[in-house]
Amino acid sequence: MLPRLTELMFVEILRKHMLDLSADEVGWFAAVNDPVVGSALKWLHTAPLEDWSVDRLARRVGVSRTVLAARFKHFLDMPPMHYLTRWRLQLAAQRLKATDMPMKGIADQAGYESEAAFSRAFKRHFGFPPADWRRRQTPV
Repeated sequence: MLPRLTELMFVEILRKHMLDLSADEVGWFAAVNDPVVGSALKWLHTAPLEDWSVDRLARRVGVSRTVLAARFKHFLDMPPMHYLTRWRLQLAAQRLKATDMPMKGIADQAGYESEAAFSRAFKRHFGFPPADWRRRQTPV
């Protein structure tokens, strides 16, 4: 019962924080509150492996590519497709840690056409190749 109560309190604190954000705030919570970026994030998180482009995402959100890119830059300091790449790599890292799925399968699920391209991107983001990163996640 106590873990669930702690979780509910945490959620309420986050909700209150998001409601109290000023109009000039930036960052992830402010981005979620923004109607344009929040909607785009919803689409990207719901379907991260969809064949997204800035144009396609902007159409889904109902704004121009320019507006979408500018709002992402304002709130998250990165373009939408860069955010998507980072999100896919985070999901891949979760799979590496939680499963024994082969690297090729994780690369495919992260949207990479080759294991080598996935490995390069993963190393750029996390500082280690995926296989090394996976080994480091396993408690000794």
